[in-house]
Amino acid sequence: MMNNELIIPKEYQIKPTHHSHYLLGGKIVKWSGDTSEVYSTIQTHSKPTLLGSIPSMDGDSATLAVDAAYDAFGKGQGQWPTMKVASRIKCMEKFVEKMKLKREEIVKLLMWEIGKNLSDSQKEFDRTVDYIYDTIEEYKDIDIDSARFHKNSGVRAQIRRAPLGVVLCLGPYNYPLNETFSLLIPAIIMGNTTVFKPAKHGVLLIAPLLEAFQESFPPGVVNILFGRGRQIASPIMKTGKVDVLALIGHSSSAISLQDLHPNKNRLRLVLGLEAKNPAIILPDADLDLTISECISGSLSFNGQRCTALKIIYVHDDVKDEFLKRFSQKVDELQLGMPWDNTLLTPLPEPGKPAYIKGLIDDAVEKGAKVVNKRGGKQTENFIFPAVLHPISKEMDVYHEEQFGPVIPIISFTDINTPLDDMAASNYGQQVSLFGRNIKQIAPLIDTLVNLVCRVNLNSSCQRGPDIFPFTGRKDSAVSTLSVRDALRSFSIRTFVAAKDNDANNKILRDLLDSDSSNFISTKHLL
Repeated sequence: MMNNELIIPKEYQIKPTHHSHYLLGGKIVKWSGDTSEVYSTIQTHSKPTLLGSIPSMDGDSATLAVDAAYDAFGKGQGQWPTMKVASRIKCMEKFVEKMKLKREEIVKLLMWEIGKNLSDSQKEFDRTVDYIYDTIEEYKDIDIDSARFHKNSGVRAQIRRAPLGVVLCLGPYNYPLNETFSLLIPAIIMGNTTVFKPAKHGVLLIAPLLEAFQESFPPGVVNILFGRGRQIASPIMKTGKVDVLALIGHSSSAISLQDLHPNKNRLRLVLGLEAKNPAIILPDADLDLTISECISGSLSFNGQRCTALKIIYVHDDVKDEFLKRFSQKVDELQLGMPWDNTLLTPLPEPGKPAYIKGLIDDAVEKGAKVVNKRGGKQTENFIFPAVLHPISKEMDVYHEEQFGPVIPIISFTDINTPLDDMAASNYGQQVSLFGRNIKQIAPLIDTLVNLVCRVNLNSSCQRGPDIFPFTGRKDSAVSTLSVRDALRSFSIRTFVAAKDNDANNKILRDLLDSDSSNFISTKHLL
């Protein structure tokens, strides 16, 4: 698609933003070193569009940031980790109100930076705001549950959840606001201090929030850096001052960062990693519904989601009809600009079309066919979705998480084919199961829940609703994210215990009456 005649609606036009500040120890600091230009693959005047620039920060500034977070935690004595729950919630409420003022600016940057269409960009912002409010309410519920004493075997105890320390937060480019904040927000509200580096793509959209973070939280609670991961995250991990690595991305990045930490046994991991989520289509599946769900499941945001359907198993009895109808539906899809609200938009990674083309060529060379007529057609910043069949285990697309618009399809007669493949896979996040016969579905569900962490019945894989647990087996995840589970992932159960005798009971009563301890308290928020 040649974009030299691209017509951009006035409300979505954009001017370069040369961002030169970062957040360190409660101060917005101007960067005077090297910078990196940020481009959109959406082309204007026949070339990628310059969106602006960001600081290209170095190891020295990264060390200062982790020191600021470490000092703010203050070996457990800092203002933030010892603060009352009500006070931390007020800070978070202040932040989200300030964040809402930046909606239009952030939505526009989502479209330009990562090519996400307008409705999905708006949804990502609004869902993130809802997530913050839901997290606040869930934290209140946890506080209510903690506001009582337990007594057992002659011992009284008050049990609460306490922060872990310093969190290094690294988010993904495909949901640079929502999934990043699904790590950052629960980490902060539980009393941890943080260092946060935005993803490579979707980086400028964090800049409008620097003041909101600075004005809402005590100094050092949130530190925001810009630059390459190796130059920033690596020196931070080497200090040994990080207590939690929170990362959504690739397992190779997670492993390399873990290896840099000098005290691995004390490092907690909260990781969302790769997935190769399959769809399994049984002979009695409603094909109209199945095709619709497989289209959205495999190609929403061009398949650039960890929850995307990345391989489809279809029973041989319905293979021919499914391939014909599915391929036709794929070929009917339109490529457009994000503000056009098409399902397919330009890919944000400049090298992704060539990578996808390589997967297609490898599969064809090893016996697959491109089933749909438009499959694999390239433009400067896009490659049209390719439906590939038949797929064998020798092909790269069988093993790799393609994270883009290519759909491998395997036909089967024995249900053990997809089950054995899933059991042997390195991944185990979700599966979509399409069918109606409960005598077939029931035993499959009982097996699939032992291979993945979510079974979607007659629907595509997805993350939400955010109240549900989001995790994976094997190499797909470590720890669980959801509104409630994330608060638990970024905290630890801790308690004060005292033998049940007159002297200790008097001390506890005096502590409660004096309101001098933020931990020992039976007060709670409503």
